[in-house]
Amino acid sequence: MLIASPSGASAIIGKEFPGKFTHYGLRRKHSFRVWASEFPAFLPKEVENIKDQFARNLASRIEMLPVPVSWTKNHIMSSCVKPKTLSKTSPLVLLHGFDSSLLEWRYVLPLLEEAGLETWAFDVLGWGFSNLENLPPCNVASKRDHLYQFWNSYIRRPVTLVGPSLGAAVAIDFVVNYPQAVHVDKLIFIDASVYAEGTGNLAKLPKLMAYAGIGRLHCLLPWWEDATVDFMISGGYDVSSYIQHVKQKALVIWGENDQIIDSKLSVRLQCELPNAIIRQVPDCGHIPHVEKPAAVSKLITDFVQADGQVDIPAGLACLKKV
Repeated sequence: MLIASPSGASAIIGKEFPGKFTHYGLRRKHSFRVWASEFPAFLPKEVENIKDQFARNLASRIEMLPVPVSWTKNHIMSSCVKPKTLSKTSPLVLLHGFDSSLLEWRYVLPLLEEAGLETWAFDVLGWGFSNLENLPPCNVASKRDHLYQFWNSYIRRPVTLVGPSLGAAVAIDFVVNYPQAVHVDKLIFIDASVYAEGTGNLAKLPKLMAYAGIGRLHCLLPWWEDATVDFMISGGYDVSSYIQHVKQKALVIWGENDQIIDSKLSVRLQCELPNAIIRQVPDCGHIPHVEKPAAVSKLITDFVQADGQVDIPAGLACLKKV
């Protein structure tokens, strides 16, 4: 059973930013002030304390969209960032790691948009900022259905799924269980957590948490604990047997100095995928899309825009067992 890789766990917070006020005049010369936040009201108020301008920019773009789900007649108001422009090419859908949010993509998403790629960022059910007040089930099947219903409601075109850390397991589970219903052109995995063994060096977690900065903002929502516990007691992801059934072209990205996922497992993933290439990011740890956004953006852009057969680098040993 694969429960988690702690890619998104982190602590907030920075120095409080000055508020913005709008003044309105009233009769009899009375006046009052209305708080005009740059952020949507459903985010925790602590978002105002974030110092990172890239995170602030992305947080200000988060929207809630109603997503129908199969286990209830109600919709789940689901958090995402919609693309600024639509394109005729296959759009990107950016997932995120365990117990994290779409704010992982604060540095890479703007670069992908600058490259002309249609880019969606999506909060996996149970994490991120979706409204879970009614406490829906947050097991693997529910996460899968929620992602499908989001795609079916708002995209409905072939996509490229990008999964960092446990998000890679989310993507693999999705494409194997919906082989006909959903059109996924390509897959991109970043320091993938898809094997039960060797995927959780918790001794390195405090340093990672400090680096990730705003990764715990979503944990301030009142339903976060119940949703996370529900996922963990359900057993988590177990996708190692699915890998050989992934038919899409795939790109495996891994940080050279990843202290959470053994680099040998990235090589193993590339070898077990039927149609994949692997690329290393030097001087980089477990979250390349945060640590080396320019390099990751270029790798993603080149892969998405490439035509023809996927080339397998010569001389790369396939490790069937690590």
